[in-house]
Amino acid sequence: MDDAASDRYAVREELPDPETFARLREAAGMPPRSLEGIERGLPNSLYGVVVVHDPTDEVVGMGRIVGDGGTVYQITDMAVHPDHQGQGLGTQIMERLETYLEEEAPPDAYVNLIADIDDFYERFGYEEVQPASKGMYRRTE
Repeated sequence: MDDAASDRYAVREELPDPETFARLREAAGMPPRSLEGIERGLPNSLYGVVVVHDPTDEVVGMGRIVGDGGTVYQITDMAVHPDHQGQGLGTQIMERLETYLEEEAPPDAYVNLIADIDDFYERFGYEEVQPASKGMYRRTE
């Protein structure tokens, strides 16, 4: 990201408010989460990062880590508003999340994520789990 673009954004170690979380997920084309679930879940995060567009003070990106704080960590809710993509903001978010893991996660901790884009997370050392494992999910009603 060039200096002009980096001057327009601030990366902060915090979580978005529930409404912003829901808005960013929707804007990024991610499946919705209920406001009740968001309000319950966000405070249980281990670590979070937001990107704020300085001229408007709007949160335009986010990412967080959930888990047990010792054996399992999951990178989740990585989103950058489409109007602000292509400027390295997702990379900045991942770099902050990775720094947290390097400083806080003990040896042999399992770090996972569900990727919905190709060729992004691999540069941070993430590998597909198949064929050794298979990712699965279920949604509640």
